[in-house]
Amino acid sequence: MDIHKFLVSPAEIAQRHGPHDRIVMSSRVRLARNLKDATFPGWAKKPERVRVFDLIRPAVESLPEMKDAFSEAMDNLSALDKQILVERHLISREHAAKSSGSGLVLNRDETFCVMINEEDHLRMQALRPGLQLRQAWNAIDHLDSELEKKLDYAFNNDLGYMTACPTNLGTGVRVSAMLHLPGLVLAEQINPIIQSVNKLGLAVRGLYGEGTEALGNIFQVSNQMTLGENETTIVERLDKVLSQIIEHEENARQTLLEKKPKVVYNHIGRAYGILANAHSISSKETMNLLSLMRLGVDMGLFPGTERALVDELFILTQPAHLQKQLSDKLSAEERDLIRADMLRERLKNVGRPMAKHFGAPGMGLDKSAN
Repeated sequence: MDIHKFLVSPAEIAQRHGPHDRIVMSSRVRLARNLKDATFPGWAKKPERVRVFDLIRPAVESLPEMKDAFSEAMDNLSALDKQILVERHLISREHAAKSSGSGLVLNRDETFCVMINEEDHLRMQALRPGLQLRQAWNAIDHLDSELEKKLDYAFNNDLGYMTACPTNLGTGVRVSAMLHLPGLVLAEQINPIIQSVNKLGLAVRGLYGEGTEALGNIFQVSNQMTLGENETTIVERLDKVLSQIIEHEENARQTLLEKKPKVVYNHIGRAYGILANAHSISSKETMNLLSLMRLGVDMGLFPGTERALVDELFILTQPAHLQKQLSDKLSAEERDLIRADMLRERLKNVGRPMAKHFGAPGMGLDKSAN
């Protein structure tokens, strides 16, 4: 099956909504599991990895949630296929580097994805739009319980589920959310927030996880340890912290409008100007400018423009997605030119940002603009 014929279109993904989705772009709960009496993928020889893959794959495919799923070995996917899956946050960068003996099973609406032989034998995740950690947890918990009836997991009565990395030992759960936080960044409050979150034992990472940059003012917040707490406690604790971050972001946006409206308008206006008129633009610059435009849409500065347009462009302008639209392999410079052409075309009917009552210090947007 062709992965590109299977994947949901970026336009459809951008139309999905969830609670607090103007700040929380998505929620994810991932479980790490390994098979009893099987070598961890990082230590296993190729024949052992292939044996484990051939054991796990049909078990995952047989789950009701995976009816009509896309299922493939990693060595049958091209580098471009893998990068598109990374850009969709369906697989990790580490899994994209795998070949023989590794694979994935992805359900039809991209709400479940199971990586086989990544760092662990199984990395299964549930994805939901907006702030839906509890819903994602309930969904993946049910899938895991059904799968455990078919596979013999490595489990220790004292330590819990055995994992390749000690930080995943115990529940093997990683609960995370993708947050759009331009208000806190513009207000120069993001670093204190990150420090506070870290003190609570949570991790704050960039767009593609550990060691990556927070492009587009997008941050991933997740639990760090999985031993000593049950899954529900971890989910509830992160949900509570995320609610506080949402409140801080909302307050930062409102304070900026009240105290520095011209500064906000300047950032958003310049972002729109470049996106709508550039003839060459990198993916990094595009992400950062689209972030500001998304903020402008949320603040009512682009009447008649839906946030879904910006969210779709977040996906379409990334390198692999851009490459896929053309048959020839493109250099970085060629992608920058084509990306700019796409942005000008898609934004040609979006008028420049309009603000009401920007004037004296202390005056923010009119209520009708929110």
